[in-house]
Amino acid sequence: MYRGELSKMQGAVFLLVLLGAMSGREMLHLVHLPATTTVAENSPPETPVHKFSVNLSASLSPVIPGWPLIINTSPLTDAFKVNWLSDTDFEVVTTGTEQLDFETGPNIFDLQIYVKDDVGVTDLQILTVQVTDVNEPPQFQGNLAKGLDLYILEGANPGFLYQVEAFDPEDTSRNIPLHYFLIFHSVNFSMSANGTLFSTTEFDFEAGHKSFHLVAGVRDSQGLEASTTLHVNIVNVNDEIPRFTSPARVYTISEELVSGTIVANITAEDPDDKGFTGFLLYSITTPNRYFVINQLTGTIQVAHRLDRDAGELRQNPSISLEVLVKDRPSGGQENRMQITFIVEDINDNPAMCTKTTFSIMVPEREAKGTLLLDLNKFCFDDDSKAPNNQFNFTTPSGVGSSGRFSQDPAGSGKIVLIGDLDYENSSNLAAGNKYTMIIQVQDVAPPYYKNNIHIYICTKPENEFPLAFDRPSYVFEVSELRPARTRVGLVHATDKDFPQSSIMYSISMGGASLQYPNIFWINPQTGELQLVTKADYETTPIYILRIQATNVEDSSSVTVTVNILGENDEKPICTPNSYFLAIPMDLKVGTNIQNFKLTCTDLDSSPRSFRYSMGPGNINSHFTFSPNAGSNVTSLLLATRFDCASGLDKIWDYKLLVYITDDNLLSGRKKAQAHVETGTVTLSISVIPHPTTAVTTTARPRVIYQVRRKNVYSPSAWYVPFVITLGSILLLGLLGSLFVLLAKAIHRHCPRKTGKPKKLPVKKGDLPPAS
Repeated sequence: MYRGELSKMQGAVFLLVLLGAMSGREMLHLVHLPATTTVAENSPPETPVHKFSVNLSASLSPVIPGWPLIINTSPLTDAFKVNWLSDTDFEVVTTGTEQLDFETGPNIFDLQIYVKDDVGVTDLQILTVQVTDVNEPPQFQGNLAKGLDLYILEGANPGFLYQVEAFDPEDTSRNIPLHYFLIFHSVNFSMSANGTLFSTTEFDFEAGHKSFHLVAGVRDSQGLEASTTLHVNIVNVNDEIPRFTSPARVYTISEELVSGTIVANITAEDPDDKGFTGFLLYSITTPNRYFVINQLTGTIQVAHRLDRDAGELRQNPSISLEVLVKDRPSGGQENRMQITFIVEDINDNPAMCTKTTFSIMVPEREAKGTLLLDLNKFCFDDDSKAPNNQFNFTTPSGVGSSGRFSQDPAGSGKIVLIGDLDYENSSNLAAGNKYTMIIQVQDVAPPYYKNNIHIYICTKPENEFPLAFDRPSYVFEVSELRPARTRVGLVHATDKDFPQSSIMYSISMGGASLQYPNIFWINPQTGELQLVTKADYETTPIYILRIQATNVEDSSSVTVTVNILGENDEKPICTPNSYFLAIPMDLKVGTNIQNFKLTCTDLDSSPRSFRYSMGPGNINSHFTFSPNAGSNVTSLLLATRFDCASGLDKIWDYKLLVYITDDNLLSGRKKAQAHVETGTVTLSISVIPHPTTAVTTTARPRVIYQVRRKNVYSPSAWYVPFVITLGSILLLGLLGSLFVLLAKAIHRHCPRKTGKPKKLPVKKGDLPPAS
């Protein structure tokens, strides 16, 4: 094939030469071409292949820069180029852009070299290049040719590691065996002749080398060798447990640390990853509420209040925890460590008292040296250890307490009485018998917390003096004429005990009358004795009362005699007090009219104290009483005759109002001071003319003489309204019973109407129920 192409090219060249000869001058042409040359396979770039020169034309026109050049190759290749040596000398060299491989590529290349000068004269020649075979060493392919990283787990058993392979470029059929070996001896590795790499020991990542550098060699049958690098890395296996590096196991901390305070720093390391602690995770496995641990750093912080004085910490101040460290979040290796926190007590609690205010009542006669109050029974300190839980009491201070109260022994909190508390003592009265003390309960250890205690002591009065009236007995007088609410007298009782409590007065006995259970009332606050109603001397002239005085502590009584002063308060009462008389007109003067007499009585006057006088109605003074004074019995007399003839007397019916006055002679008082009471009697007198007497005025019918007595109800007849009321009640009861009987009879004889039951409609086709 190549020979035919060469013949065609030679024909073209001959044609160009012929054309040049015909032009009549010498032509431009390539010297030493055409030609055939050789080059070894795998030659490096710029390897010389063939030198040639250019014979210029007769015009000596130079070759155009960049010429000659290879314008075509057969087969196509970029493996060659033309280098300038001088203006007329040139050389073909390899480019290196394509590998000249005798075994796999073309072995002959026809290069068409073309040249051209400035005037356009050209020449074209053929350079045949033959590639010659060169014995090449074996080659490693792919990543193995560049060097290979191999990995082996630490702790793995010795044995097969890798199969090394190479090829011989000369042995395209791969029939000729190659020999493999390690260029540098290693005690940890070996390689068989067929290229198998073995490990001969068990590797420990933490104790030995982390990697090994091996050089594997291969040799062909002609002794050519090649090598490659094998970098064997020992892979760290997580086969080591983490180790704690923090030396402390017991930590002493104070109570009441602020949440978030770091109290311990737990550190550990992983032999599998020495120097790198970021892959370790920490945790606390013991349930607790006081501490938390940072899982990445191992720092332990306070999570909850540490109160050494309360709860479980008061009984046991030690908190034991188990800290777990892992070399990865899950699985892998782990280790545990016990740590203990001892919580120390601090003086963070002041001394406290269940009561800070005390009110004490002390009897006024309490003996000196008496223990009034022991504050130790009420005060405490929650701190758990001495001296933090110890306290004492300061010296009492306060208004009025000096010289009366003290603390014995000093600082003990025991308050004792050392002074006088007599309630009636003037100095104690000035203090109001009330004393105030302030005592501080104070820690004995810094920072010496203090709290105030207020003590109020009040003196309790005792009944030292009896309740007594200012007189052994009382005698009062009151007129029977005095109205209700009249002051009779005043009783007064006193009690020398202080404080002065209010005294209540009451009537415990006496003071009753027929109409009233008690006609006296005493003001319970003032002791003033008053009348409830008028007293009646005639009924009871003397009252003996028992007055009782009472306060919160005591009671006392006294006799009170009340003398009722008799007064003329009773009117004369005469019988009859109303009377009808009929007398003839010609009755003789001085005659006792129908023997009529008045008989009068007076409860508070003697029979000789009565005086009688005529009131309105005694016209012309026809009537008089004899005697008209000094007796309780008197007669009605005709004082002057009737004169009808002269027309002096024109009235025939007289209605006399008689006044009966007592002079209160029983009182023994002077007349000017005496009180007078007057009673009255009504007399109706009818004058009857004589039958022989002519009456010129009016004819009068025949007169029948009749004496009429009028029954006048007396207020003392109490039984009359009682009988009337009782009869009315009985009559109403009888009428009610009759009405009830009548209603029952009507109910029995008039029964209520009852409706007839309605028959239910029977549908057509329905049978009536069987009987």
